[in-house]
Amino acid sequence: MISLRKLAAGSLAAVLAFSMAACGLGSTDSSADSFTSGKAVKVDEKSAKATSLADFGTMDDLVAAAEKEGQLNVIALPHNWSNYGEVINGFKKKYPNIKINELNPNASSKEEVDAAKTNKGTDAAPDVFDLGLAVASTSTDNFASYKVQAWDKIPDSVKDADGKYYADYTGIMSIGWNADKYGDINSLDDLMDSKFAGTVALNGKPAEAGAAFNGYLMINQLAGGDINDLQPGLDYFKKLKDAGNLTTVDVTDGTIDSGQTGVVMDWSYNQASYQKSLKEKGVNWKFKTFKNAQVVSYYNQAINVDAPHPAAARLWEEYLYAVDAQNEWFKGGANPVLLDSMKEDGTVDQDTLKSAITIDGDPVTYTNDDSTRITEWLQNNWDKTIGN
Repeated sequence: MISLRKLAAGSLAAVLAFSMAACGLGSTDSSADSFTSGKAVKVDEKSAKATSLADFGTMDDLVAAAEKEGQLNVIALPHNWSNYGEVINGFKKKYPNIKINELNPNASSKEEVDAAKTNKGTDAAPDVFDLGLAVASTSTDNFASYKVQAWDKIPDSVKDADGKYYADYTGIMSIGWNADKYGDINSLDDLMDSKFAGTVALNGKPAEAGAAFNGYLMINQLAGGDINDLQPGLDYFKKLKDAGNLTTVDVTDGTIDSGQTGVVMDWSYNQASYQKSLKEKGVNWKFKTFKNAQVVSYYNQAINVDAPHPAAARLWEEYLYAVDAQNEWFKGGANPVLLDSMKEDGTVDQDTLKSAITIDGDPVTYTNDDSTRITEWLQNNWDKTIGN
């Protein structure tokens, strides 16, 4: 299962459920298992204090410093999450003298930061993080300030002014389904049809899992609510339950393969992964977003302030905010943060753009305070209305 990684990212449940492991699948280097404890490491102070490429000199100087370190520790990057497998492979091909150690691909955002604290001062600590906003915005003491060359292209609204963290990619909340079995889905009313009996699923509980939290917000918008009026969504799910069509089983690749969850509300990049996997099995999995309910939630990059390989960490960030990596995320079904600027300068992958689902108009977004309030409301109302 891929979509419960970083449980409840962007919501209070991200804080409440961090002890739970995410359910993402992803192949890792066998060497990653050796990083349960590490050896003391002495870092280059110049690299550790660098706040931009200029502190190294040129890109060649940064590459040389990173190659001298010889390795990079990443964490919580399942290969089938937003095409991270190809992103990692691209870095390996470009910088073959730097070994990537992939630590715990199933870690939650808080577990990423905890791993850095636990392994501080050793070569077992993660160098970089990929975090939900709730953790990123409240953990800045753990991050080093660094502004990539593409800094000015990242919208101010999705980056920390001091360069402690900055958005990397987002999905768009969507509805996916087995089109061979169910035909087309055009509206919420369609899901009330008896042909969907027991098969319509959120990806988790909305007060506990990020995909479900944002899926709820999408349905709430479509049902006539907004982030300040959450009741229409609950009324809809109650109606869907009463019709016998809502299932609360955990969504996995297996439940999708078997048809147990034939309609799933999930991030567009997870839907793209389902679609690719099912196409190989002869199943036509479709997914769609809705213009007036495009719920988005960016993940964020950050560098460990105590990174054991600080130059490699900064090289990784420069790589992620260059065209190739941004296009790999795009191919994986995500909307990279530099998408608009890439469209303007013609560097976006045109073949992907032709068929990609992109943000259209003003998306539905929310603040940390909103997410706390919404999660508390869901905790107080979901179970007593819908059940476990």
